Amino acid sequence: IGAIIGGVALIAGLGFSRAISRPVIRLTEATRAVAAGDLDVRVSEKCPGELGELASSFNQMTEELARADNVRRNMTADVAHELRTPLSVIQGKIEGVLDGVYPAAPEHLEPILEETKLLAHLVEDLRLLALAEAGQLSLQKQALDVGDLLRDAQVNFGPQADDRGITLMLDLPPELPQAEADRRRISQVVGNLLTNALRHTPQGGCVTLSAVPSPPLPGRGKGGVIVSVSDTGAGIPAKDLPYIFERFWRGEKSRSRAGGGSGLGLAIAKQLVEMHGGTVSVESTPGEGSTFRFTLPATGGGE
Repeated sequence: IGAIIGGVALIAGLGFSRAISRPVIRLTEATRAVAAGDLDVRVSEKCPGELGELASSFNQMTEELARADNVRRNMTADVAHELRTPLSVIQGKIEGVLDGVYPAAPEHLEPILEETKLLAHLVEDLRLLALAEAGQLSLQKQALDVGDLLRDAQVNFGPQADDRGITLMLDLPPELPQAEADRRRISQVVGNLLTNALRHTPQGGCVTLSAVPSPPLPGRGKGGVIVSVSDTGAGIPAKDLPYIFERFWRGEKSRSRAGGGSGLGLAIAKQLVEMHGGTVSVESTPGEGSTFRFTLPATGGGE
């Protein structure tokens, strides 16, 4: 009887051991594949208990690694694409001047200067975005009068709006709580949103800057300010809304950088707002226009 019981226990133990060791062996092999660069490998999650949870976590990890690798590859390709056009213009103009095809006159040197400025602006945008995403961008937060900031923005962007035949309006309530923010960075956010709105609003259209107090934010116990930039442009298709704040995203893929910007302005705006503890969102109706909003927390006294 003892021998029979021992034999049964041995067989059961071997079966149980194999049931545990097989998933572990498959997970080990998959880990080695990921280490070798294969980010498409997945393991079966049909395992009992903690082994199943481990397999599920492994699959989520590889999916995130694959997504991050794809973002890195796309960004490398996008940066190369953005640099190629201005560098080609600069090279062509300089070669033409050196070969005597063009005289070294202002009309031939000014395009070189303009493309150089575009390159410098692109490099600065990339640097700012990298610092913001890494959390290494310092902020000088202080009490900020959002109304004054928006009034300054209306004055600064008024000539650009007039040149395009666009009405730039300001809509402010009698009182706004002061926000806790870095004035220079929030001014940059507003500038990026205004530039985007003016670019996509046709002649005769309207862009409106507005702000209202916000209710208490979750987990903060105090309110803040909601800033909006609305336009009467063509609007954004619903399928494009999830990607609007991604780096180098453009609704019209064929649009040139000169006509459509670098594709970094909205990504930078999102990062800067989130560094302040706020959120950014967009609502749009094709054919009617778009509204971009972002929130800023109030100062300690703004309950």
